[in-house]
Amino acid sequence: MAQRCTVASAPGKVLLTGGYLVLEQAYTGLVIGTSARFYTVIKPESAGAPGTLTVRSPQFDQATWQYKAIADGDKLDFSSITTGSSNKFVETCLKFTLQIILERTGAQQVNQLLSNGIEVTIVGDNDFYSQRAQLEAKHLSNNAAALASLDPFCKTHATLSTVHKTGLGSSAALTTSLVAALLLYFKVVNDSLDKKEKVLIHNVAQFVHCFAQGKVGSGFDVSSAVWGSHRYKRFNPAILTPIMDEHVDSKVLSKALDAHNQSWDNDVTPFKLPPGFDLMLADIDAGSHTPTLVGKVLAWKKSKPEEADPLWDELGTYNSQVEQHFRQLSIYHEQDTQLYNETLAACSQLTSSEWHTVPGFIAEEFVALVKDAHHVRSLLQMMSDLSDVPIEPKEQTRLLDECASVPGVAMAVVPGAGGYDAIVCIVLSDKAKQDVRHVWESWKELSVGPLLSQADSHGITCVKLEAVPGLSAVLSD
Repeated sequence: MAQRCTVASAPGKVLLTGGYLVLEQAYTGLVIGTSARFYTVIKPESAGAPGTLTVRSPQFDQATWQYKAIADGDKLDFSSITTGSSNKFVETCLKFTLQIILERTGAQQVNQLLSNGIEVTIVGDNDFYSQRAQLEAKHLSNNAAALASLDPFCKTHATLSTVHKTGLGSSAALTTSLVAALLLYFKVVNDSLDKKEKVLIHNVAQFVHCFAQGKVGSGFDVSSAVWGSHRYKRFNPAILTPIMDEHVDSKVLSKALDAHNQSWDNDVTPFKLPPGFDLMLADIDAGSHTPTLVGKVLAWKKSKPEEADPLWDELGTYNSQVEQHFRQLSIYHEQDTQLYNETLAACSQLTSSEWHTVPGFIAEEFVALVKDAHHVRSLLQMMSDLSDVPIEPKEQTRLLDECASVPGVAMAVVPGAGGYDAIVCIVLSDKAKQDVRHVWESWKELSVGPLLSQADSHGITCVKLEAVPGLSAVLSD
């Protein structure tokens, strides 16, 4: 039976506010989807062995893995047949998602669609990985123009374990795109991906991602891979804890992850940056190990609740206020587009510390946004000091202050758990964007590399192969 080529795509993320706090259901985080995306392509092997799944990540060295999957009644016989390197995320994803597919479609359909084997190709946009080595090899400067000249999905000349990631949530985007592609290919969900189907993709991807990591995390990265930009409140970890078992019964697993399971109490409220606001990202070539930072902050919070709890509450309040200012500005844009655009144009030519000189109630909202965003930063700096964790390291503070002093910059922050991974700027104009990039290029204290991603509120999508520049070329490599 001829089977079409299936392509699913999921975005990376930036946690603009809510670092650390999103681990608790009492607080929310503001997560922005990015234009950098992962793509999973599934097509039948032309003459493969029945039940064989060949997975390729052509951007990496030594990155082909093979698995065998045969459905026998309601049991899935799944095994890795690769000698050499393993891929925990891919293997976990295939094993459990195929179990759920078998539970929903029956053995006949699973075996039929695997009758000649399938070929799975997974690639991520260049922004997910540091391109410094690539640029150096081509004798190019580390700037936006040079990055834009690189081929799409270019080779990293590294293995999966040695590649330098930029912190956009590659494992979550990869997992979500692979889960979605499998569910699409085996006809558990349709190309239209309605809300219920996205909930199923979300629940399965959350489980698989947590299982592969060996713990139930906050889940905001998988959530944004499915839903794009939104305000996120986490699910109760107790949903997943009982099924985090290699030998979990597939009926129990399928029921727990079902879109109709009301125990999933995560909250997703759609969000978009106001018109005229743009997101800029940079990769800092120092890197931080996020789980280590999180572990230390949580240990501090547990040992000194009298210090930590009031700080978290205040941070939660100001995070929410930053979000409300953004939402209010979008409302003002709808109510009086002309005045909004005039205010935006005036503010884009001034530093944020001068915005109070612009008249009008919309300008007051701009000023309030900057004030509360700045307060969030000062609270994170306080948390840095009290927990002795480099959430906003002093080197980052100097860089962020410099970015924030550029005309037309509304915010400059370290996203997520902070550390040395990345910085984010929110800007009001292309001129501000160019000026910020100039700061990055001339910065000496840290090696700052621009990323090309922008804010993009689209989550998981089913796309046509030919609609993605460079994707067909990668498949024929």
